[in-house]
Amino acid sequence: MRTLVVNVGSSSLKLSVVDDGAATATETLAHTGGMLDRRAIEEVVERHRPIHAVGHRIVHGGPTFTKPVLIDNLVRAELDLLVDLAPLHLPLSLAAVDLVSSLLPEAPAVASFDTAFHATMPAAASTYALPAEWRRRWPLRRFGFHGLSHAWAAHRAAELVGQPVEALRTVTCHLGAGASLAAIAGGISVDTTMGFTPLDGLVMATRPGSLDPGLVLWLEEHVGLPASELATALEHRSGLLGLAGSADMAAVLQAEAAGDDRATLAIGVYCHRLKASLAAMTAALGGLDVVVFTGGVGERSASIRARCTAGLAYLGIQVDRAANAAAQPDADITASGATVRTLVVEAREDLQIAAEVRSVLNGP
Repeated sequence: MRTLVVNVGSSSLKLSVVDDGAATATETLAHTGGMLDRRAIEEVVERHRPIHAVGHRIVHGGPTFTKPVLIDNLVRAELDLLVDLAPLHLPLSLAAVDLVSSLLPEAPAVASFDTAFHATMPAAASTYALPAEWRRRWPLRRFGFHGLSHAWAAHRAAELVGQPVEALRTVTCHLGAGASLAAIAGGISVDTTMGFTPLDGLVMATRPGSLDPGLVLWLEEHVGLPASELATALEHRSGLLGLAGSADMAAVLQAEAAGDDRATLAIGVYCHRLKASLAAMTAALGGLDVVVFTGGVGERSASIRARCTAGLAYLGIQVDRAANAAAQPDADITASGATVRTLVVEAREDLQIAAEVRSVLNGP
């Protein structure tokens, strides 16, 4: 079965063709102003016909969608109701659903949700300590994100260590422009660092990660910053960009090496938060067997991997310096004698989505 995987990002649209579980082509198209290039997408579709099915990455499934689902008219209408939960991501993703469906009306389309993987989190991990009335009226819970990447990384790691995923306690570290960790017990997510929105948790390229909500209230009440300006600053002007003046981790590391104090602080804050969160995920699991680094930073930055695992020998995590420096995913960078395996795995959301499409259409 040839599957077209449609992955809408913040500035680009990635189209991948997967034949029976193996990717055969990937094309990336830029989009600007919230508009998709219909002609460019149509050209990609025509180049790769016949296409038997389509898989769409949908960032937010809300409380409704906790597993991949075939998109019919009812599902499509329900997806519109979730736009308020992810107003920066869902409109363009749903526009892609409609556009590709118009080009391939004969091909069944499946929605794969980044939040679905974390729907298994226990109530203790997913519930906010908010008024009961609020929680009854609105979907106020920790949803978690990057679930497609975390799911792929956990299962690929199990293959690399030669054990069933059901036997492993794994922390997956998705480190890219957006970043999150997940605690995965037996292939099931039991905790993660992101919450109601993708602003929570780790320091990211342009997002701050976890904040005291009182800080945001203070800026609104005492400084008079409007909600729109707060939202823009937290989404687009914080994180590495706010600390170091650049959202590019490679550039920040370069600046740090050149003696830039802002870059030094940025890397320190980034690694402090990541290391603390990794330990917290281990606590949620009650122990640890495997740590996985994935995503653009996780796959390409040996320096960040080394710094964020340094001092964690008490958890069993030790990285081999030479293996880490030379690592190309998929790779094992575990130091001799370490009790926890540390791996670098290529992020393959396209293959995870294609597998979910096959599961929905053909059964597990």
